[in-house]
Amino acid sequence: MNKMRVLTISNCVVICCAIILSGCGLFGGDQGDRGELIGAPDRLGWEMTRPYGMVSVPSGTFHMGQADEDVAATQINFNKQVTIGAFFMDDTEITNNEYRQFTQNLQESSEIDLPTGYSIADLMPDTTVWTRDYTHHMGDPLVVYYWSHPAFDDYPVVGVDWNAAKYFSEWRTNYLNDYRQSVGLPIMPNFRLPSEAEWEYASRGGRDMAKYPWGNPYIRNAKGCLLANFKPGRGNYFDDGYAYTSPIGTYFANEYGLYDMAGNVAEWCEDAYNPSAMPLTWDLNPTYFDDNIPFKVIRGGSWKDIAYYLETGTRSYEHQDTTRASIGFRCAMTYLGRSSGYEF
Repeated sequence: MNKMRVLTISNCVVICCAIILSGCGLFGGDQGDRGELIGAPDRLGWEMTRPYGMVSVPSGTFHMGQADEDVAATQINFNKQVTIGAFFMDDTEITNNEYRQFTQNLQESSEIDLPTGYSIADLMPDTTVWTRDYTHHMGDPLVVYYWSHPAFDDYPVVGVDWNAAKYFSEWRTNYLNDYRQSVGLPIMPNFRLPSEAEWEYASRGGRDMAKYPWGNPYIRNAKGCLLANFKPGRGNYFDDGYAYTSPIGTYFANEYGLYDMAGNVAEWCEDAYNPSAMPLTWDLNPTYFDDNIPFKVIRGGSWKDIAYYLETGTRSYEHQDTTRASIGFRCAMTYLGRSSGYEF
């Protein structure tokens, strides 16, 4: 009899607890979902906004690789059809003044998490490249003025190695997302260096197999004007209007609205350089990662290069710790949203 009473009391306790917990919403109750699977409540809405200074590059499929004969017989860029997801990309190369905002912010910040072995001085542009890169060259005026003088504010930053470009991207991510979080907005994806495949895809501007960002096959327009800042002939640097670099956006953009994807300065990419990377990488958003390879891909050619290096399919590289007067960079950002070949 006593056992029966105990069991009855225990059952009553269990039932009462279930009712109370149900009323508190643990098992549905007054959650408003009527017991249905509707997802976690109170999630912020999401709208992918294009960062200032960037353009949208829609997803698509293209033939990556050489767009003309392999003049140097390198055999390092055989054609391969790949698919690229949508992303944003800076419409121009990072300028001296944009990079100055980064260095000034670092100098003013009390808490800085620098890359291993790096100081703020290591992240400053190396101005000595203007004399060190070229034998018996009067580069002293550029050493003094190119980085510091406002006359060059809208010129692409140079003398920045791959590691510094990567850290700039990390700083830029934190700088944007710190603000967004302060006003209650979700964080944006990371700024980063574009992959080699993204860079090539973007440079073609939707023109599959295009030899240059403006199409095929000439380097001058109908009026005889050069279409990029490069070296059109031996000892001839000025036919394009500039002996060295040019202000960003001087020449026409490609179909995606990207400027200077050929010439001006060559640009760091995310990938480690491997001459056999093409058959090794996947055919969806290929990127070649290898921390044991110190050489990184550069693309696009520069003010000092011949037209071959301006081609969309030409691969080149430099040591990740090396700074040059002819190498700069721009950033990319992955697009979070539906996969689409249309403008977004």
